[in-house]
Amino acid sequence: MAAISFTVPVVILLMLMARGLSSGTMTLVANALGGQDHRMAAAIATSALILTVLFGLGITAVGIPTIKPVFSRLGASGEVLDLTARYMRLWYYGAVIMALQIMSSDIIISTGNTKAVSAIMVGSTVVNAFLDVGLIFGKFGLPKMGIVGAAVATIISQGAALTAAVYMLFYQTRLIDIRSLEMGRLFHFWGRILKFAIPGALGMILTPLSTAVLTRLVADYGNAAVAATGVASRIEMFAFMIAMTVGMSLMPFVAQNYGSGRMDRIRLARRGSMIFALLYGVSIGVLLLIFTRPLAGLFSEEKDVIEVLCTYIRITCMGYGMLEVNRYAGIIMTGVYEPMRSSVLSVIRVLVLLIPLSIAGGMFFKLAGIFWARFVTDILAGLIGIWWSGHILDVKEMPRVPSMSAGNKSRR
Repeated sequence: MAAISFTVPVVILLMLMARGLSSGTMTLVANALGGQDHRMAAAIATSALILTVLFGLGITAVGIPTIKPVFSRLGASGEVLDLTARYMRLWYYGAVIMALQIMSSDIIISTGNTKAVSAIMVGSTVVNAFLDVGLIFGKFGLPKMGIVGAAVATIISQGAALTAAVYMLFYQTRLIDIRSLEMGRLFHFWGRILKFAIPGALGMILTPLSTAVLTRLVADYGNAAVAATGVASRIEMFAFMIAMTVGMSLMPFVAQNYGSGRMDRIRLARRGSMIFALLYGVSIGVLLLIFTRPLAGLFSEEKDVIEVLCTYIRITCMGYGMLEVNRYAGIIMTGVYEPMRSSVLSVIRVLVLLIPLSIAGGMFFKLAGIFWARFVTDILAGLIGIWWSGHILDVKEMPRVPSMSAGNKSRR
């Protein structure tokens, strides 16, 4: 558990970099579809998939030689470091699959078909869980591979999800256009994608950066504390699966309506999504408060791990709703062509609030102080997101952004 917990910040970092690339693509494809330009949308999508392959290969090339130096700096050592290296080495080989799976799913989301992507995600999760049990512990007639089995399970489940997504892109949405393979067109569309993707990725990678810093701070309190916070991150991931799905729907909705000039619908979506985030966050927080200890017992039998996990959840869970409000605010900013401001919102949350408060909390109140810093950060960041996203919508001078196809026609 400690070894897997050390992989969390790095894995999340790379996945969010891929998500930044795909979010830029999602915005542009949705905007083109909102402007009724399917050919432009297909060209952007195809170019993005090719760019994603290069991105995944880059992760593999850089990641494998740097495994031990990186995780040593995060605080892993001895047997924990060896186990971490065994997991990450195989994970890096599957980086292209991971990146393509994220990109292809997000392109489908940009069409508004979130149900299909949700079904793919649920199916992939079920396959992953089955293979985890089988390959880690040698169940269901599968070989016992230990921590390496967890990496194999991840790659196989992501590969299955990628296959389903590519099939949909090619045969159903018809957003794969081989005519976009001409080099000049590729560079043109890559430039458009990166204009959105780079700010988005910079904003997103701050989350795993903060996780890495917090992991390092928590590591001073022993492997049990690291394991507990790693488990907590997984509990939060599953707890917010529904809220994340709403966020997946919010991006194409905002981008398509921005392409159509429907600012009124964007304002309505902002209000409704943030109210949902607050109500959902409070509901999940109450459930976790009630079932904290039984839930902790499902993940570990070690008393120290259970105690730290319970402390973490009890302190932070009532801030979950505001955390999602902050995330929705960033999505809305990106959808209305303000990716840089969305990134600044992330900078405020992580670099201005979370990391300084966590360092101060650890100095004055030890481990509990780090957890309280997370709670205070979520509240303040949510309030800033509410104000700033509303301000951006209020001051937009042009209610309609011309589609890219219209812009090309005017230049001609």
